[in-house]
Amino acid sequence: LHTPMYFFLSHLSFVDYCYSTIIVPKMLANIVNEDKAISFLGCAVQFYLFCTCVVTEVFLLAVMAYDRFVAICNPLLYMVTMSRALCVKLVSCCYLGGTVCSLIHLCLALEIPSYRSNVINHFFCDLPPLLSLACSDVSMNELLLYIVATFNEITTIVIILTSYLFILITILRMHSAEGRRKAFSTCASHLTAIVVFHGTILFTYCRPSTGNSTDTDKVATVFYTVVIPMLNPLIYSVRN
Repeated sequence: LHTPMYFFLSHLSFVDYCYSTIIVPKMLANIVNEDKAISFLGCAVQFYLFCTCVVTEVFLLAVMAYDRFVAICNPLLYMVTMSRALCVKLVSCCYLGGTVCSLIHLCLALEIPSYRSNVINHFFCDLPPLLSLACSDVSMNELLLYIVATFNEITTIVIILTSYLFILITILRMHSAEGRRKAFSTCASHLTAIVVFHGTILFTYCRPSTGNSTDTDKVATVFYTVVIPMLNPLIYSVRN
């Protein structure tokens, strides 16, 4: 349990727990209660923490792909390459990246002078439905959201695909069928988590904004805020 893989898994679990805790309790309270109000400060804090956790998870999944690359392609040097100091630095960069990205979006959102309504067409304070209520021009906010989300997705997906390309080449060179089976088994859970998580993120944020929060967007958001954090423990537990 002290290997780098489980070190990264513990932080993935922590991030999943955090953004589920940020969203789900308030969502359940809104379902039960007639009063669905949230303060402006509470809305800003909810968005900031949620955005930080989601972006951090995007980076964490890429780091975990690199970890699998080192473990399979350079197994004899794995514990030397993935030292404790390097693991801490990688995880710290993931949290730092999430914090910076969410802070940029929050600062720009706080500069919006007025909103035409105080009713958010969503079950939590996400940025697209907030921008759709603005009275002023928010094209810069929408463009920045699209650029940052797309840049993060492209960067992390390139790291993931490159890592798994080398992993695939290494696996195909293995002479032992048992070795190939173990290597595929090691990567299966991570690949499943990547496909499910990145698929919903790409659909929700990495496309031009229509200016409205549709029911389809809400379903996709429910999927990665509620379903995926519950699926990840099952995915990794079944694999183990």
